[in-house]
Amino acid sequence: MTRSTAMRRPVAVGWPTPPPHPSFRHTASAELGWSGLGWPVPTAHSRAAPPQALVAEPAAEEEDTVPDDGSGAAAVADSATLDLSQKRIRTVLDDAVVSRETTPAIGAAEHEMDTPIMREAAQAVRVLNPGRTSTFPRPTKRRVITVANQKGGVGKTTSTVNLAVAFALHGLRVLVIDLDPQGNASTGLGVDHSVGVPSSYEVLVEGMPLAETAVPVEQAPNLWCVPATIDLAGAEIELVSVVARETRLRTAIHAFHDDVDYIFVDCPPSLGLLTVNALVAGDELFIPIQCEYYALEGLGQLLRNIELIQAHLNGDLRLSTILLTMYDGRTKLADQVAQEVRNHFGDVVLDVVIPRSVRVSEAPGYGLSVMTYDPGSRGALTYLEAAREIAERGAGREAAPVPGTEEHAVGEREGLRRERGSGPAVRPAGRLLGQQEERA
Repeated sequence: MTRSTAMRRPVAVGWPTPPPHPSFRHTASAELGWSGLGWPVPTAHSRAAPPQALVAEPAAEEEDTVPDDGSGAAAVADSATLDLSQKRIRTVLDDAVVSRETTPAIGAAEHEMDTPIMREAAQAVRVLNPGRTSTFPRPTKRRVITVANQKGGVGKTTSTVNLAVAFALHGLRVLVIDLDPQGNASTGLGVDHSVGVPSSYEVLVEGMPLAETAVPVEQAPNLWCVPATIDLAGAEIELVSVVARETRLRTAIHAFHDDVDYIFVDCPPSLGLLTVNALVAGDELFIPIQCEYYALEGLGQLLRNIELIQAHLNGDLRLSTILLTMYDGRTKLADQVAQEVRNHFGDVVLDVVIPRSVRVSEAPGYGLSVMTYDPGSRGALTYLEAAREIAERGAGREAAPVPGTEEHAVGEREGLRRERGSGPAVRPAGRLLGQQEERA
Protein backbone atom coordinates (compact mmCIF):
# COMPACT_ATOMS: atom_id res chain seq x y z
CA MET A 1 0.00 0.00 0.00
CA THR A 2 1.44 3.34 -1.02
CA ARG A 3 0.59 6.90 -0.25
CA SER A 4 0.64 9.70 -2.73
CA THR A 5 1.25 12.32 -0.05
CA ALA A 6 3.90 12.59 2.61
CA MET A 7 2.95 11.31 6.05
CA ARG A 8 2.38 13.86 8.76
CA ARG A 9 2.36 13.51 12.49
CA PRO A 10 -1.26 13.54 13.62
CA VAL A 11 -2.09 16.66 15.55
CA ALA A 12 -3.31 15.32 18.87
CA VAL A 13 -4.37 17.14 21.95
CA GLY A 14 -1.45 18.95 23.50
CA TRP A 15 0.83 18.57 20.52
CA PRO A 16 2.01 21.77 18.94
CA THR A 17 1.06 22.38 15.38
CA PRO A 18 4.19 22.06 13.18
CA PRO A 19 5.34 25.37 11.73
CA PRO A 20 4.88 25.95 8.02
CA HIS A 21 7.77 25.14 5.71
CA PRO A 22 10.04 28.19 5.33
CA SER A 23 9.71 29.79 1.94
CA PHE A 24 12.82 30.85 0.11
CA ARG A 25 12.98 34.39 -1.04
CA HIS A 26 13.34 34.69 -4.82
CA THR A 27 15.74 37.31 -6.05
CA ALA A 28 16.56 38.73 -9.41
CA SER A 29 19.15 36.97 -11.54
CA ALA A 30 21.62 39.78 -10.94
CA GLU A 31 21.58 39.01 -7.20
CA LEU A 32 22.11 35.26 -7.56
CA GLY A 33 25.12 33.88 -5.73
CA TRP A 34 25.31 34.24 -1.99
CA SER A 35 21.77 35.73 -1.76
CA GLY A 36 20.21 33.45 -4.38
CA LEU A 37 19.78 30.71 -1.79
CA GLY A 38 17.58 32.85 0.45
CA TRP A 39 20.43 34.21 2.54
CA PRO A 40 20.27 37.83 3.64
CA VAL A 41 21.61 40.29 1.13
CA PRO A 42 24.67 42.12 2.55
CA THR A 43 24.66 45.85 2.41
CA ALA A 44 26.96 47.81 0.18
CA HIS A 45 29.25 48.64 3.14
CA SER A 46 29.40 45.11 4.61
CA ARG A 47 29.43 43.09 1.41
CA ALA A 48 32.45 40.79 1.40
CA ALA A 49 34.06 39.24 -1.61
CA PRO A 50 33.18 35.55 -2.08
CA PRO A 51 35.96 32.97 -2.01
CA GLN A 52 38.25 33.01 -5.02
CA ALA A 53 37.61 29.32 -5.76
CA LEU A 54 33.86 29.97 -6.20
CA VAL A 55 33.58 33.30 -7.99
CA ALA A 56 36.32 34.85 -10.09
CA GLU A 57 36.52 38.62 -9.85
CA PRO A 58 37.14 40.59 -13.04
CA ALA A 59 40.74 41.51 -13.66
CA ALA A 60 39.98 45.24 -13.73
CA GLU A 61 38.46 45.20 -10.24
CA GLU A 62 41.41 43.25 -8.87
CA GLU A 63 43.85 45.80 -10.19
CA ASP A 64 41.97 48.61 -8.42
CA THR A 65 42.39 46.91 -5.06
CA VAL A 66 46.12 46.22 -5.37
CA PRO A 67 48.40 48.96 -4.04
CA ASP A 68 50.64 50.51 -6.61
CA ASP A 69 53.98 49.28 -5.23
CA GLY A 70 55.29 47.52 -8.33
CA SER A 71 54.12 44.05 -7.33
CA GLY A 72 50.75 44.55 -8.97
CA ALA A 73 52.27 45.00 -12.41
CA ALA A 74 54.36 41.85 -11.93
CA ALA A 75 51.30 39.87 -10.86
CA VAL A 76 49.37 41.09 -13.91
CA ALA A 77 52.30 40.17 -16.16
CA ASP A 78 52.56 36.68 -14.65
CA SER A 79 48.81 36.20 -15.05
CA ALA A 80 48.97 37.28 -18.68
CA THR A 81 51.87 34.90 -19.33
CA LEU A 82 49.96 32.02 -17.74
CA ASP A 83 46.94 32.85 -19.88
CA LEU A 84 49.08 32.79 -23.02
CA SER A 85 50.61 29.45 -21.99
CA GLN A 86 47.17 28.01 -21.33
CA LYS A 87 45.83 29.23 -24.68
CA ARG A 88 48.84 27.77 -26.47
CA ILE A 89 48.39 24.36 -24.84
CA ARG A 90 44.66 24.36 -25.51
CA THR A 91 45.30 25.21 -29.17
CA VAL A 92 47.82 22.38 -29.51
CA LEU A 93 45.43 19.91 -27.90
CA ASP A 94 42.62 20.99 -30.20
CA ASP A 95 44.88 20.73 -33.25
CA ALA A 96 45.89 17.20 -32.26
CA VAL A 97 42.38 15.90 -32.91
CA VAL A 98 42.13 17.58 -36.32
CA SER A 99 43.77 16.03 -39.37
CA ARG A 100 46.76 17.85 -40.77
CA GLU A 101 45.53 17.30 -44.30
CA THR A 102 43.32 19.95 -45.84
CA THR A 103 39.69 18.90 -45.56
CA PRO A 104 37.57 19.68 -48.64
CA ALA A 105 34.29 21.52 -48.34
CA ILE A 106 31.54 19.29 -46.97
CA GLY A 107 28.46 19.11 -49.12
CA ALA A 108 24.90 18.49 -47.99
CA ALA A 109 25.14 14.73 -48.56
CA GLU A 110 28.52 14.46 -46.83
CA HIS A 111 27.34 16.62 -43.96
CA GLU A 112 24.84 13.94 -42.97
CA MET A 113 27.75 11.53 -42.47
CA ASP A 114 29.67 14.04 -40.34
CA THR A 115 28.68 12.58 -36.98
CA PRO A 116 30.74 12.11 -33.77
CA ILE A 117 31.03 8.39 -34.46
CA MET A 118 32.24 9.00 -38.01
CA ARG A 119 34.77 11.57 -36.83
CA GLU A 120 36.13 9.22 -34.17
CA ALA A 121 36.37 6.43 -36.73
CA ALA A 122 38.33 8.73 -39.04
CA GLN A 123 40.67 9.63 -36.19
CA ALA A 124 41.19 5.95 -35.39
CA VAL A 125 42.08 5.24 -39.02
CA ARG A 126 44.57 8.10 -38.92
CA VAL A 127 46.25 6.60 -35.84
CA LEU A 128 46.26 2.95 -36.90
CA ASN A 129 47.24 3.77 -40.50
CA PRO A 130 46.01 0.41 -41.85
CA GLY A 131 46.94 1.15 -45.45
CA ARG A 132 50.40 2.44 -44.44
CA THR A 133 49.69 5.53 -46.52
CA SER A 134 51.10 7.87 -43.85
CA THR A 135 54.77 7.50 -42.97
CA PHE A 136 57.02 9.45 -40.65
CA PRO A 137 60.36 10.71 -42.00
CA ARG A 138 63.26 8.38 -41.32
CA PRO A 139 66.28 9.72 -39.43
CA THR A 140 69.63 10.03 -41.13
CA LYS A 141 71.10 7.55 -38.65
CA ARG A 142 69.85 5.25 -35.94
CA ARG A 143 68.61 7.22 -32.94
CA VAL A 144 69.19 5.73 -29.49
CA ILE A 145 66.89 7.57 -27.08
CA THR A 146 67.10 7.09 -23.32
CA VAL A 147 63.85 7.82 -21.48
CA ALA A 148 64.84 8.80 -17.94
CA ASN A 149 63.52 10.62 -14.90
CA GLN A 150 64.21 9.45 -11.38
CA LYS A 151 60.77 10.68 -10.32
CA GLY A 152 58.29 7.83 -10.53
CA GLY A 153 54.87 8.10 -12.12
CA VAL A 154 55.67 10.85 -14.61
CA GLY A 155 54.91 8.82 -17.75
CA LYS A 156 58.26 7.31 -18.75
CA THR A 157 56.97 3.85 -19.57
CA THR A 158 53.66 5.10 -20.95
CA SER A 159 55.44 7.52 -23.28
CA THR A 160 57.99 4.91 -24.36
CA VAL A 161 55.31 2.34 -25.24
CA ASN A 162 52.95 4.70 -27.06
CA LEU A 163 55.66 6.55 -28.98
CA ALA A 164 57.24 3.27 -30.07
CA VAL A 165 53.90 1.92 -31.33
CA ALA A 166 53.15 5.22 -33.09
CA PHE A 167 56.50 5.09 -34.91
CA ALA A 168 55.98 1.46 -35.91
CA LEU A 169 52.46 2.09 -37.19
CA HIS A 170 53.80 4.83 -39.46
CA GLY A 171 56.57 3.02 -41.27
CA LEU A 172 59.55 3.07 -38.88
CA ARG A 173 61.46 0.16 -37.35
CA VAL A 174 61.67 0.39 -33.56
CA LEU A 175 63.34 -1.56 -30.75
CA VAL A 176 62.31 -1.05 -27.11
CA ILE A 177 64.72 -2.11 -24.35
CA ASP A 178 63.04 -2.47 -20.97
CA LEU A 179 65.51 -1.74 -18.16
CA ASP A 180 62.93 -1.44 -15.39
CA PRO A 181 62.80 -4.56 -13.16
CA GLN A 182 59.04 -4.02 -12.85
CA GLY A 183 58.69 -4.83 -16.55
CA ASN A 184 55.89 -2.34 -17.19
CA ALA A 185 57.02 -1.57 -20.73
CA SER A 186 56.94 -5.29 -21.49
CA THR A 187 53.41 -5.46 -20.10
CA GLY A 188 52.25 -2.48 -22.16
CA LEU A 189 53.59 -4.09 -25.33
CA GLY A 190 52.04 -7.46 -24.53
CA VAL A 191 55.40 -9.27 -24.22
CA ASP A 192 55.97 -12.14 -21.81
CA HIS A 193 58.41 -11.19 -19.05
CA SER A 194 58.07 -14.08 -16.62
CA VAL A 195 61.04 -15.62 -14.84
CA GLY A 196 63.29 -17.55 -17.20
CA VAL A 197 62.51 -15.55 -20.32
CA PRO A 198 65.64 -14.16 -22.05
CA SER A 199 65.66 -10.52 -21.04
CA SER A 200 67.76 -7.42 -20.52
CA TYR A 201 69.25 -9.11 -17.44
CA GLU A 202 71.03 -11.64 -19.66
CA VAL A 203 72.20 -8.78 -21.89
CA LEU A 204 73.79 -6.81 -19.04
CA VAL A 205 75.09 -9.58 -16.80
CA GLU A 206 75.78 -12.51 -19.12
CA GLY A 207 76.56 -10.59 -22.34
CA MET A 208 73.79 -12.17 -24.42
CA PRO A 209 73.29 -10.38 -27.79
CA LEU A 210 70.23 -8.18 -28.19
CA ALA A 211 69.20 -10.12 -31.30
CA GLU A 212 68.68 -13.24 -29.18
CA THR A 213 66.51 -11.50 -26.58
CA ALA A 214 64.39 -9.20 -28.76
CA VAL A 215 60.90 -10.54 -29.50
CA PRO A 216 58.39 -9.14 -32.03
CA VAL A 217 55.41 -7.16 -30.74
CA GLU A 218 52.03 -8.13 -32.16
CA GLN A 219 50.48 -4.67 -31.83
CA ALA A 220 52.45 -3.15 -34.69
CA PRO A 221 54.72 -4.31 -37.51
CA ASN A 222 58.47 -3.72 -37.31
CA LEU A 223 58.40 -3.37 -33.51
CA TRP A 224 60.54 -5.46 -31.17
CA CYS A 225 60.99 -5.50 -27.42
CA VAL A 226 63.72 -6.74 -25.09
CA PRO A 227 61.69 -7.59 -21.97
CA ALA A 228 62.72 -7.10 -18.34
CA THR A 229 62.25 -9.73 -15.64
CA ILE A 230 62.46 -9.53 -11.88
CA ASP A 231 66.02 -10.87 -12.13
CA LEU A 232 67.04 -7.40 -13.23
CA ALA A 233 66.52 -6.17 -9.67
CA GLY A 234 69.76 -7.87 -8.62
CA ALA A 235 71.75 -6.82 -11.66
CA GLU A 236 73.19 -3.71 -9.99
CA ILE A 237 74.75 -5.82 -7.21
CA GLU A 238 76.11 -8.37 -9.66
CA LEU A 239 77.65 -5.69 -11.88
CA VAL A 240 79.64 -4.05 -9.07
CA SER A 241 82.71 -6.21 -9.68
CA VAL A 242 82.39 -6.31 -13.48
CA VAL A 243 84.92 -4.39 -15.56
CA ALA A 244 83.41 -1.46 -17.51
CA ARG A 245 80.04 -2.06 -15.87
CA GLU A 246 78.73 1.34 -17.05
CA THR A 247 79.17 0.46 -20.73
CA ARG A 248 77.58 -3.00 -20.85
CA LEU A 249 74.44 -1.82 -22.64
CA ARG A 250 76.34 0.42 -25.06
CA THR A 251 78.50 -2.52 -26.10
CA ALA A 252 75.42 -4.62 -26.73
CA ILE A 253 73.75 -1.87 -28.80
CA HIS A 254 76.86 -1.32 -30.92
CA ALA A 255 76.90 -5.07 -31.65
CA PHE A 256 73.24 -5.00 -32.73
CA HIS A 257 73.42 -4.71 -36.51
CA ASP A 258 69.73 -5.07 -37.36
CA ASP A 259 68.30 -2.21 -39.39
CA VAL A 260 66.23 -0.19 -36.94
CA ASP A 261 65.48 3.52 -36.95
CA TYR A 262 64.82 4.05 -33.24
CA ILE A 263 65.96 2.35 -30.04
CA PHE A 264 64.07 3.41 -26.90
CA VAL A 265 65.57 2.52 -23.51
CA ASP A 266 63.03 2.66 -20.70
CA CYS A 267 64.76 3.39 -17.38
CA PRO A 268 63.70 2.61 -13.80
CA PRO A 269 62.71 5.52 -11.51
CA SER A 270 66.16 5.82 -9.96
CA LEU A 271 69.67 7.05 -10.68
CA GLY A 272 71.40 3.70 -10.13
CA LEU A 273 73.65 1.62 -12.33
CA LEU A 274 70.83 0.59 -14.66
CA THR A 275 70.02 4.21 -15.46
CA VAL A 276 73.73 5.01 -15.85
CA ASN A 277 74.03 2.17 -18.39
CA ALA A 278 71.11 3.62 -20.33
CA LEU A 279 72.55 7.15 -20.28
CA VAL A 280 75.96 5.91 -21.44
CA ALA A 281 74.37 3.90 -24.24
CA GLY A 282 72.09 6.67 -25.52
CA ASP A 283 72.76 9.48 -27.95
CA GLU A 284 69.72 11.48 -26.86
CA LEU A 285 67.92 12.00 -23.58
CA PHE A 286 64.13 12.12 -23.45
CA ILE A 287 62.63 13.43 -20.18
CA PRO A 288 58.87 13.18 -19.52
CA ILE A 289 57.76 15.72 -16.92
CA GLN A 290 54.44 15.53 -15.17
CA CYS A 291 52.69 18.88 -14.85
CA GLU A 292 53.02 18.82 -11.05
CA TYR A 293 55.40 20.54 -8.67
CA TYR A 294 56.93 17.31 -7.32
CA ALA A 295 58.06 16.38 -10.83
CA LEU A 296 60.39 19.40 -10.84
CA GLU A 297 62.05 18.66 -7.51
CA GLY A 298 64.52 16.06 -8.74
CA LEU A 299 65.03 17.51 -12.20
CA GLY A 300 68.04 19.58 -11.14
CA GLN A 301 69.73 16.52 -9.68
CA LEU A 302 69.07 14.57 -12.88
CA LEU A 303 70.64 17.32 -14.97
CA ARG A 304 73.73 17.40 -12.75
CA ASN A 305 74.18 13.64 -13.18
CA ILE A 306 73.83 14.09 -16.93
CA GLU A 307 76.66 16.62 -16.85
CA LEU A 308 78.89 14.11 -15.05
CA ILE A 309 78.10 11.43 -17.61
CA GLN A 310 78.77 13.86 -20.45
CA ALA A 311 82.12 14.76 -18.93
CA HIS A 312 83.37 11.26 -18.09
CA LEU A 313 81.42 8.53 -19.87
CA ASN A 314 79.41 9.75 -22.87
CA GLY A 315 80.33 13.06 -24.43
CA ASP A 316 77.76 12.62 -27.22
CA LEU A 317 74.77 12.50 -24.88
CA ARG A 318 72.48 15.50 -25.22
CA LEU A 319 69.10 16.51 -23.96
CA SER A 320 66.95 16.44 -27.09
CA THR A 321 63.32 16.17 -25.97
CA ILE A 322 61.11 17.06 -23.03
CA LEU A 323 57.46 16.01 -23.05
CA LEU A 324 54.88 17.46 -20.68
CA THR A 325 52.51 14.73 -19.50
CA MET A 326 49.34 14.42 -17.40
CA TYR A 327 48.30 17.99 -18.18
CA ASP A 328 45.13 19.01 -16.38
CA GLY A 329 43.64 22.13 -17.92
CA ARG A 330 41.39 22.70 -14.90
CA THR A 331 44.32 23.77 -12.70
CA LYS A 332 46.57 26.79 -12.92
CA LEU A 333 49.42 24.71 -11.48
CA ALA A 334 49.67 22.73 -14.71
CA ASP A 335 50.02 25.94 -16.72
CA GLN A 336 52.59 27.29 -14.26
CA VAL A 337 54.72 24.15 -14.48
CA ALA A 338 54.47 24.18 -18.29
CA GLN A 339 55.52 27.83 -18.35
CA GLU A 340 58.52 27.22 -16.06
CA VAL A 341 59.73 24.28 -18.14
CA ARG A 342 59.35 26.15 -21.44
CA ASN A 343 61.09 29.25 -20.10
CA HIS A 344 64.07 27.19 -18.96
CA PHE A 345 64.48 24.61 -21.75
CA GLY A 346 63.05 26.52 -24.72
CA ASP A 347 62.66 24.60 -27.97
CA VAL A 348 63.68 21.31 -26.37
CA VAL A 349 60.12 21.06 -25.03
CA LEU A 350 57.64 19.58 -27.49
CA ASP A 351 54.70 21.73 -28.50
CA VAL A 352 52.35 18.80 -27.90
CA VAL A 353 51.32 18.07 -24.32
CA ILE A 354 49.74 14.83 -23.13
CA PRO A 355 46.49 15.41 -21.22
CA ARG A 356 45.18 13.23 -18.44
CA SER A 357 43.23 10.42 -20.03
CA VAL A 358 41.46 7.41 -18.56
CA ARG A 359 42.04 5.48 -21.77
CA VAL A 360 45.81 5.86 -21.41
CA SER A 361 45.60 4.36 -17.91
CA GLU A 362 43.27 1.52 -18.95
CA ALA A 363 45.31 0.28 -21.91
CA PRO A 364 48.12 -1.53 -20.00
CA GLY A 365 45.50 -3.63 -18.20
CA TYR A 366 44.77 -5.28 -21.54
CA GLY A 367 48.42 -5.59 -22.56
CA LEU A 368 47.99 -2.85 -25.16
CA SER A 369 49.10 0.68 -25.85
CA VAL A 370 46.50 3.41 -26.10
CA MET A 371 47.28 3.59 -29.82
CA THR A 372 45.73 0.15 -30.32
CA TYR A 373 43.36 0.06 -27.32
CA ASP A 374 41.40 3.19 -28.25
CA PRO A 375 42.96 4.82 -31.33
CA GLY A 376 40.24 7.47 -31.53
CA SER A 377 40.83 8.79 -28.01
CA ARG A 378 42.49 12.09 -27.25
CA GLY A 379 45.43 10.37 -25.58
CA ALA A 380 46.20 8.35 -28.71
CA LEU A 381 45.94 11.40 -30.95
CA THR A 382 48.25 13.52 -28.80
CA TYR A 383 50.86 10.75 -28.61
CA LEU A 384 50.63 10.43 -32.39
CA GLU A 385 51.35 14.14 -32.80
CA ALA A 386 54.20 13.93 -30.28
CA ALA A 387 55.75 11.07 -32.27
CA ARG A 388 55.33 13.04 -35.49
CA GLU A 389 57.06 16.06 -33.96
CA ILE A 390 59.97 13.95 -32.69
CA ALA A 391 60.38 12.33 -36.11
CA GLU A 392 60.28 15.64 -37.95
CA ARG A 393 62.82 17.18 -35.60
CA GLY A 394 65.25 14.30 -36.03
CA ALA A 395 64.86 13.76 -39.78
CA GLY A 396 67.14 16.59 -40.85
CA ARG A 397 69.63 16.25 -38.00
CA GLU A 398 73.19 15.47 -39.05
CA ALA A 399 74.92 12.37 -37.78
CA ALA A 400 77.11 12.79 -34.72
CA PRO A 401 80.90 12.72 -35.35
CA VAL A 402 82.77 9.52 -34.56
CA PRO A 403 84.64 9.61 -31.21
CA GLY A 404 88.38 9.93 -31.56
CA THR A 405 88.32 12.05 -34.69
CA GLU A 406 89.28 15.70 -34.99
CA GLU A 407 85.68 16.59 -35.80
CA HIS A 408 84.57 14.96 -32.57
CA ALA A 409 87.22 16.87 -30.59
CA VAL A 410 86.03 20.15 -32.08
CA GLY A 411 82.46 19.23 -31.20
CA GLU A 412 83.47 18.47 -27.60
CA ARG A 413 85.18 21.86 -27.29
CA GLU A 414 82.07 23.55 -28.64
CA GLY A 415 79.96 21.58 -26.20
CA LEU A 416 82.08 22.67 -23.25
CA ARG A 417 81.85 26.27 -24.40
CA ARG A 418 78.06 26.04 -24.58
CA GLU A 419 77.93 24.42 -21.15
CA ARG A 420 79.84 27.36 -19.68
CA GLY A 421 77.46 29.68 -21.50
CA SER A 422 73.75 29.13 -21.90
CA GLY A 423 73.31 25.50 -22.86
CA PRO A 424 69.89 24.14 -21.87
CA ALA A 425 71.33 21.42 -19.67
CA VAL A 426 73.40 23.68 -17.40
CA ARG A 427 71.99 27.19 -17.40
CA PRO A 428 70.32 28.39 -14.18
CA ALA A 429 66.85 27.04 -13.77
CA GLY A 430 63.62 28.98 -13.53
CA ARG A 431 61.89 30.03 -10.36
CA LEU A 432 60.71 26.57 -9.30
CA LEU A 433 63.85 24.76 -10.41
CA GLY A 434 66.05 27.41 -8.82
CA GLN A 435 64.41 26.91 -5.45
CA GLN A 436 65.30 23.23 -5.50
CA GLU A 437 68.92 23.92 -6.43
CA GLU A 438 69.24 26.40 -3.56
CA ARG A 439 67.91 23.80 -1.12
CA ALA A 440 70.40 21.24 -2.37
